[in-house]
Amino acid sequence: MSKTKNLQTGHVGLNVTDVDRSLAFYRAVFDLEVMAEGKEDGRRWAFLGRDTRLLVTLWQQSEGTFATDRPGLHHLSFQVDTVEEIKDAEEVLRGLGAEFAHEGVVPHGENASSGGIFFTDPDGIRLEIYAPTGADPADAPTPGAPTCGFF
Repeated sequence: MSKTKNLQTGHVGLNVTDVDRSLAFYRAVFDLEVMAEGKEDGRRWAFLGRDTRLLVTLWQQSEGTFATDRPGLHHLSFQVDTVEEIKDAEEVLRGLGAEFAHEGVVPHGENASSGGIFFTDPDGIRLEIYAPTGADPADAPTPGAPTCGFF
């Protein structure tokens, strides 16, 4: 395997059942811009990002809801700078009727200062918004294990 000096995650592609619904959700919650969009019947998609960086792609090519009992994505996490930003997003999510795994901001583990909110998108895809500090001194929802909100 070649050794790269700067390996980082590029974008995440998500299968969704209704690209218009998901587009509205991801734009409202994460303040993402539509960078490109395909509107042809049977080939709906949207590329979302900030500035010139592509972050999330939505592909309307699935049915049903996200299956947590199958191999694949466990959850998608977004980092912000402060707990206040998490709480602002939580307010938007509550207005959208999102489902939460826990009430409020929770730490990633016992005595951890990092933590966030854990919720699902309209297709049941598990999402997290977290900050590296500021979640303490709350109790972790999963004692003795890393929380990741969805253990």
